Amino acid sequence: MKHTHRTGGRLRAAAGALAATGLVLALGACSADSVDEAVGKAVDKTVDETYEVTYEVTGKSVDEITFHGGGGDAMNPKLETVSSPTLPWKKTVTLRGIMPPAVMPMAVEADGTDVACTITYKGEVIKEARGEGMLTAGGCVAVSPVVG
Repeated sequence: MKHTHRTGGRLRAAAGALAATGLVLALGACSADSVDEAVGKAVDKTVDETYEVTYEVTGKSVDEITFHGGGGDAMNPKLETVSSPTLPWKKTVTLRGIMPPAVMPMAVEADGTDVACTITYKGEVIKEARGEGMLTAGGCVAVSPVVG
């Protein structure tokens, strides 16, 4: 019985694996600092970037509208409130970084089914809620558009 040895294929496969491992290790060692730096710059840019959104509330029987107006910070946004607003109500605000846009109409009447809110960014509605769904969700709250 004749045996054929194929050591050339095994050696090439081992050499290829060794080269790939070396390349991965070299790239990891060389780029770890630059990756950290790039991530840091991206976070700084995102945190410092400002954006405008427009809040709108329609319907009837809204006693008060509370919204993120741009003050404070992302983890503790300053809330602004308008009492007895005339509907439809519309307000454009400038927010910063990862601060989420949010508008919350409050109705004393139990029947809040005729209330709606929207948040618009660059002409596109990024969050919308109506009636009971809006009231149980606490209004309209969206993710900051500069995060994505």
